[in-house]
Amino acid sequence: MSTSVATVPQPDLGALPSIATALAARAGEHDREATFPHEGVELVHAAGLLTTTVHPRYGGPGAGVLDTARLLAELGRGDPSVALVTAMTLFVHAAQGETPTWPDEIYREVLAESADRPVLINALRVEPELGSPTRGGLPATIARRTADGWRLTGRKIYSTGSEGLRRLVVWARTDEPEPRVGGFLVRADAPGITIEPTWDHLGLRASASHDVVFTDVPVPADATAGLSTPDTQRPPVLTFPLALPALYLGVARNALDWLTGFLRERVPSGLGKPLSTLPRFQTGVGEIAARITGAQEILFGVAARADQGVVGADAGVAKVLATRLLIEAVEHAVALAGNPGLTHGNPLQRHYRDVLCSRVHTPQDDAVLTGLGRSILG
Repeated sequence: MSTSVATVPQPDLGALPSIATALAARAGEHDREATFPHEGVELVHAAGLLTTTVHPRYGGPGAGVLDTARLLAELGRGDPSVALVTAMTLFVHAAQGETPTWPDEIYREVLAESADRPVLINALRVEPELGSPTRGGLPATIARRTADGWRLTGRKIYSTGSEGLRRLVVWARTDEPEPRVGGFLVRADAPGITIEPTWDHLGLRASASHDVVFTDVPVPADATAGLSTPDTQRPPVLTFPLALPALYLGVARNALDWLTGFLRERVPSGLGKPLSTLPRFQTGVGEIAARITGAQEILFGVAARADQGVVGADAGVAKVLATRLLIEAVEHAVALAGNPGLTHGNPLQRHYRDVLCSRVHTPQDDAVLTGLGRSILG
C-alpha cells in the first residue's frame, strides 16, 4: 500500500491550556442540554491531539500511556465528555499500533482523512442482553455473509460519541456454520445505521453515548479486524485504557478550583472574614488536594510502568483506588460547600455527577476485587 502517512497531524501540546479553557466555556451548556460538543472535538482535532497515539510506523507521534493519561487529564479539566470521546479514538489507534488487526489500506485511509477533519472512532461492544463483554458471552449482533461482503444487524448500547463518530468497530459474530467473532469496520455514513437518543445520564451528559442500531448494514468483505472462533477469543489487553481514569483527575481539580474560589470569596456577615481563613476549611481543602495527588501518583505511576512493558494485575487495583480517591475528593468538596455545592447554577454539582461516572469503566470494582480476593485465597 503506497498511501502517504506524512500528513498525520503532529500534536500541539502547547495549545492544551487554551483548549481546556475553550472547552470549559461550553461544558456547562452541553451538560444542561445534553448536546454533543462538536466544536470541542474540532478544537482537539485542530491541535493534532486525536492522533497522538498513532504508531510511528504509520507516521504518527506514538504517544505512550503516560503521555495519553496526561493529555486526558488536561482535557478533563475542560470538558470530560470531550476527553472521553477523544480517549476512545486514541485507544483504537494505540491498539492498531500494538497489535495491528485492521486491513492496512482501510487504516491508512482513516489516517489520510484524519489530516483534514476530526475522525472519531469507537469500538462498540456492549449490548442490551449481553452487558459488558469483559464478563463473558457472545454478541447478539450478527454479520451475515453475502456475495460481496457482510450485512450487519444488531444493537449496541453506551456507544460513546455516537453522533460524532466517523468509524465504528462493531463487535459481532458471523452466521457461518462455525461462527467467528471480531470487529467489523463500519463507516458511520453507511446505510442502515440509526442512532436512538437513549443517553439520559446523570454525568457525562454530552458524550452522546446513545444506542446505535444496525439494520442490514453493508460491510466490505475485507473490513474486519481480529476475526476468530469464540474459543480462541481473548479479552482485550487493557494497556492504553489504563489512561482513561486520568480524565477524572481534571474533573476533581476543577471541583477543588471552584471550592477554593468560593471559600476565598464567601465572607459571612457574622464572621467578617473569608471562610478560607478558618482551620476547618483549610484542613478540608488539604484533604481534597491530598486525595487528588494520591490518585495522580497511582494513575501516572501505573501508566509509566505500562510504557515499560509492565502491566500486571495491580493495574485494575490502581483504577479502583484512584477513582475512589477522586470521588471522595469531590464528595468532600460538596460537603464543605454546603447548599451552593448542590445548586445548579454552580459547576460543582456537575463535577460531582461527572466524577461518579469513573466507577463504570472497565474493569469495574467488583470484578477487580473479586479477582484479587480469589488470588489471595487460592
